Amino acid sequence: MEILIYISLAVLLILGALIVIPRSNCKGKESGTHSGSSGKICKSYAKKEVSTHNTRRDCWIIIKDKVYDVTSYVEEHPGGDAILNNAGDDSTEGFFGPQHGTRVFDIIEDFCIGKLKD
Repeated sequence: MEILIYISLAVLLILGALIVIPRSNCKGKESGTHSGSSGKICKSYAKKEVSTHNTRRDCWIIIKDKVYDVTSYVEEHPGGDAILNNAGDDSTEGFFGPQHGTRVFDIIEDFCIGKLKD
């Protein structure tokens, strides 16, 4: 009976940790700092470097000074090639347009790879 209690507690702890640990590598973190308990380092990118990732097969965008690698999402984007309009550049204005529902604000964090250098 005690083993069952220990197993139940372990499962609850794991599920609790999955809820608490942030999904994004860089939520609110500065360059070179560790993010939460994931241990990953949030990288900083120069705008010039981001600008080289401007194709369907290598697509990075900037939204509010955060860098996102959306390459894997390009083909799934409901707006078609509109996501490529600002590939390698700042997409903040287009991202916050009326065409996006609130769910997109959660989804985009999964693609965060770093911050834009000052």
